[in-house]
Amino acid sequence: MSNKSAQNLTPVVPRRFRSVFFMLVSCFALWGLLNNMTDNLVPAFQQIFTIPQEKAGLIQVAFYGAYAVLAIFASILIEEFSYRVGVLIGLGIYIAGALCYIPACATQSFELYFIAIFVVASGCSLLETTCNPYVLSLGPQATGVRRLNFAQAFNPVGSMMGIVLAQQLILSNLNPATAEERRAMPAEELDKIVNHELFWVCAPYVGLCAVAFVIWLFFLRTRMEENSDSSAETQAAAPAAPAKGGGLRVAVAALFAVGPLTALYFLFPDMNKVHWILYGMLGPVAYLLVMNSYRSMLFKLLSIPRYWVGVVAQFFYVGVQIAAWTWLNVYCQKELGVTKAEGAIYYTISIILFIGCRWVATYYMKKFNPAGMMSLFAVAAIACCAGVMYLPSTVLFSVGGLPFTPNVLCLVAMSGCMSLMFPTIYGIALGGLDAKVVKLGAAGLIMAILGGAIITPFMSEIIGSTDSALLALTAGFDGTWDSNLMTSSQAVRASFVVPAICFAVVLLYSLIFRKPLVTKD
Repeated sequence: MSNKSAQNLTPVVPRRFRSVFFMLVSCFALWGLLNNMTDNLVPAFQQIFTIPQEKAGLIQVAFYGAYAVLAIFASILIEEFSYRVGVLIGLGIYIAGALCYIPACATQSFELYFIAIFVVASGCSLLETTCNPYVLSLGPQATGVRRLNFAQAFNPVGSMMGIVLAQQLILSNLNPATAEERRAMPAEELDKIVNHELFWVCAPYVGLCAVAFVIWLFFLRTRMEENSDSSAETQAAAPAAPAKGGGLRVAVAALFAVGPLTALYFLFPDMNKVHWILYGMLGPVAYLLVMNSYRSMLFKLLSIPRYWVGVVAQFFYVGVQIAAWTWLNVYCQKELGVTKAEGAIYYTISIILFIGCRWVATYYMKKFNPAGMMSLFAVAAIACCAGVMYLPSTVLFSVGGLPFTPNVLCLVAMSGCMSLMFPTIYGIALGGLDAKVVKLGAAGLIMAILGGAIITPFMSEIIGSTDSALLALTAGFDGTWDSNLMTSSQAVRASFVVPAICFAVVLLYSLIFRKPLVTKD
């Protein structure tokens, strides 16, 4: 029997790992839900606290910045203990952060919400850093990318749940009063409105603590047998005893991760929050350089182009996903003249397409090279960006009163093209790595999620610009300024050159590293 045929017959998840895999899939859905629910906090907080869009956008900085700062600590935690411990602590931090929403609601404090969101995302950072390599370890390396794509297919399912929860619980409970109307209200009336709105912001996050606690109990009670075999199938997060001094190393790593960040927050409260995150990342990196064993791991990873180029590709991929989805609604409102609520329906359609394409791509990965598939998807995504920028807003057909135009069809189709990219980049980058460095390698790929906090505002600068040099790319379109959306057709179209560049980076990575590694399973 050929190696290809044998691989097709190999179960993606061996039977003895299926209960653990199922609970890990629940974690994938949980953070997908939180990601998309948090996206909706930007417009919600802008309205509740009557703050400018730039300040409300700090929610994204807090959320995705936490991923970047805590990922190295998470890798050290699972290196010194186990994947299981990483999951337990990640869920515990999420629960603690969600409970912080209660005092934030009671005090009506945006700053407390900022901190609470950072803590929630810190828990998600630990979970993602832990769960992705955990899934890769639950079976042969040859089926690792398929297994990760299968697990990641449940992440957008959680995203859909997050959209529904945000729309039904958070956005639907926002008072329609404008900022001017709120300022003119008596303090007592406004206080009552804000309390009601913040209660419904708080409710879903606190309610999800029950789900997180059930998953936490499962991993607390599950202890997989230790096995000395070093093959991929038997490295599945056994509760190995920590090395001598491991607890101290984890404590010092936590201090390096949280200490500088905390000091900067209180000593320089007016510091640009993006700079705050970037400076905060220096602490974990300093820890790696100080500790000899981790320094050697870091240098080994940096000597592997397949890995470090993968981190770069992941940075641009996450950046394009967050940026494109953040501004999809604005694009639809501007080009189609639909309302914000109607624009959200196009976003929902995009997520459904994203889910469907990920399932289809996962199935066909047993027949085709994942890197080759990703290169085709990247080419299609770049073509979609061109369509978003240059195709007309001529209505082709309507569904339920919603118009569909060539450019908006390309905008929606872009989500389908993105479907397989995150887990495929992740699997290719970690493929073939020594087990001793794979956990730190996972941290670098999770730190790359910082792209969501960097590329999104960069795209927004083009959208809100009247004089950007990039507007020349769409000079033939209407440049009339829309004071409500704070953009023009010319600007919002030109901004999609940023996703095109990001997809080009992903394409380049998939072409350079398209040959699968020869593994010995």
